[in-house]
Amino acid sequence: MTKSGGATRTDAIHQALRGDILAGRLAPAERLKFPDLADRYKVSVGATREALTRLVAEGLVVARPRQGYLVRPLSHQDLAELTQARAEIESLVLRLSVLEGDMRWESDVVAAHHMLERAPYRDPADPDHLADDWSQAHAAFHEALLTGCGNRRLVDTALSLRREAELYRQWSVSLGNEPGRDVAAEHRALLDAVLAREAGRAQDLLRDHITHTARVLISCAADQPGEPGE
Repeated sequence: MTKSGGATRTDAIHQALRGDILAGRLAPAERLKFPDLADRYKVSVGATREALTRLVAEGLVVARPRQGYLVRPLSHQDLAELTQARAEIESLVLRLSVLEGDMRWESDVVAAHHMLERAPYRDPADPDHLADDWSQAHAAFHEALLTGCGNRRLVDTALSLRREAELYRQWSVSLGNEPGRDVAAEHRALLDAVLAREAGRAQDLLRDHITHTARVLISCAADQPGEPGE
């Protein structure tokens, strides 16, 4: 096996495993055994090990003594604490953005929302999984909302919490079932509040947007508490 060939195989299983975790086909807390994965994805055990190491670094997989590698467990307590932190800090940062942001910031928010509206929500080839283009546009829109705030420490904290919540957000779609929710309308309402410079309304809308996603996931997925720090 050449070095480039090995890298290609590792990349391939990394992407396949990542997609299966985000789509819920590999369930939270499911054990990931090298022989089973190598057989499932038709790659070597070595490539499988390297891919799992990457996924540990990304927070999608955890490694535990005597258990080996597992899909990250879904902890209701962790999700509730993360959601509380995000709802308070992100909504505060958005309020400050509305109060402090200039016309360039407004333009960036409008442009980011334009891209989000036109991105497909689900992957046509994998309906259980959010489309990558939508996920990227969604992250860009929410980042744009927050960057009007002049306090960089607050902005950095808010963005860090958003990144930490990405797996939970993906699972809320793949494991949840809420056909009546209009996510696009929620984003449009956020944009309208921002452009109207209604800081309090924008803050309330974002808090509701964040907590709604957490409620969906808690209601449909079993609690699998992890160890502190995971």
